[in-house]
Amino acid sequence: MSGIQSNKDQFRALADNPSQEPFVMLNLLKFKKEGGREAYFRYIRESGPFVEAVGAKVVYFGKPKELLQGSEDWDLLMLVSYPSRKAFLSMANNPEYLKVHEFRAEGVERAVLYATDPVKFKAILSE
Repeated sequence: MSGIQSNKDQFRALADNPSQEPFVMLNLLKFKKEGGREAYFRYIRESGPFVEAVGAKVVYFGKPKELLQGSEDWDLLMLVSYPSRKAFLSMANNPEYLKVHEFRAEGVERAVLYATDPVKFKAILSE
């Protein structure tokens, strides 16, 4: 299994999720040694219009530094806010976006993508 191959069962679960609410996609990325960073940054530049077209936006873009727990290192962490799962799927299935997505595959050795739902933090504190 590739380090960037999609988990088909979880992708189906995302597609079947009835939520119309916004969510944040966590991206953890490790670049290929030869030209990976450059290919991925090209993907970022060229995928931007598709991200914007569905109303999504990058809310955090950073370089992981000190690894305090765990053992897997990453080159980039990114949080992208999507207005809904439907919006994400619309982008992910756009044939023009899929052409640009090839640059991601060229650049990324392994990745973790996690669709996350917000949790009301204040509600937890008051329990």
